[in-house]
Amino acid sequence: MNKTTQTVITSSITGDSCIKINHSSGLTIYVAEMEGFPMTNALFAAKYGSINTKFKTCYDDDYCTVPEGIAHFLEHKLFENEDCDVFSLYAKTGANGNAYTSFDKTCYLFQCSDHYKESLEILLSFVQDPYFTPESIQKELGIIGQEIRMTNDDPGWKLFFNMLKGLYHEHPVKIDIAGTESSIAQITDKLLYRCYNTFYNLHNMVLSVSGNCKADEILEIADRLLKPCENIKLESVFPDEPMTIVYPEISELAAVGTTMFCIGFKCAPKDGFSSTKAQIEAYIAAQVLTNASSDLYCSLIKTGLINNVFGSEIFNGEGYFAVVLEGESPDPYLVKEKIIETFEKAKETGLDAELFEEVRRSLYGAMIMDTNDVNSVANIMMSSHLNGETPFNTIELLSKVTIDDVNRFIREEIDTSLCTLSIVKSSNAEDMKGEA
Repeated sequence: MNKTTQTVITSSITGDSCIKINHSSGLTIYVAEMEGFPMTNALFAAKYGSINTKFKTCYDDDYCTVPEGIAHFLEHKLFENEDCDVFSLYAKTGANGNAYTSFDKTCYLFQCSDHYKESLEILLSFVQDPYFTPESIQKELGIIGQEIRMTNDDPGWKLFFNMLKGLYHEHPVKIDIAGTESSIAQITDKLLYRCYNTFYNLHNMVLSVSGNCKADEILEIADRLLKPCENIKLESVFPDEPMTIVYPEISELAAVGTTMFCIGFKCAPKDGFSSTKAQIEAYIAAQVLTNASSDLYCSLIKTGLINNVFGSEIFNGEGYFAVVLEGESPDPYLVKEKIIETFEKAKETGLDAELFEEVRRSLYGAMIMDTNDVNSVANIMMSSHLNGETPFNTIELLSKVTIDDVNRFIREEIDTSLCTLSIVKSSNAEDMKGEA
């Protein structure tokens, strides 16, 4: 049996620190004792999301492929145990509990102002105690099926996933996190237990606690409640994804008041440190070229081509990376042309140095503010671990990024031909050009 070890990790930039515990059970625990804060946040997360549909362990001869949406389905079912609903347990401690499934992780969490130890006991207990039956699965099929139908009617959700379907040929990131009604119909209790025993292995999980808490108290609870497990050497695989797009344009009609657009530029995916570095560079590039101070934004606003909901984000994870811009416009095709022109010009001339520094300092300030937010600290520790990094990597990378780094990213990583324009227009409007 492995011994429990503790390490203090300190940021060379801010001086903030957290405690990393390699627990004998196999679980990694991060604790940030934030004196003077009244709240406690705890996250218990597995590196298991909607994209993890093909996997194997050291005990498997071949890869197992499971139905799309099973990670999300498992998250729903884990909140029910044989005796009662987990929310009723949290109600007794006064904690606000929740959970979510994303493309690459499943996270169970609570926030409280008192009785954090009792709430932590609830969290560690129910996540380690699955209870699935054919009857309960049949009941859940109807609930999640309704959720899928609701998201299919959400124009913003449809807009984003149509963009992903335009960018990605094979990668499961293009599939709705909840799956489809036909895919979840294939889920059985045996499949749920197989996915649980594979991905909810403590070696594939992390516990992150921040705020009004003590590491020794958390360790005592972990010693009592964590169930030691062996490292099964989990391996997830993804289909080969070509560096081409599927559709340059996808349009759809829906009950919206104004035309919505989402433009995605497909970039080569990165891993670990390289992914974080590229994300920072891509974010700064997109902000410098499209934020409210940029020439592009001012021009588009002045001509009425966009309104104030225009924005950008960097969408990246295991096997995928995209620079995404979205908003509302009477002519999304012209907006796309203007954005491409702006990126191409930046490749030739580079970014404005003053705007670059303004964006970099703004992002740096936001990260500093996050270190004084209990919820943000817990999420930073959790996410950085699942990405294979330390909690302070991002801010340290940001402190070193230069305009040359960002200009290189624009020149070498953004290919404006690898672009999908997704549009959702009012169902009362005229037929649109460019439908896929």
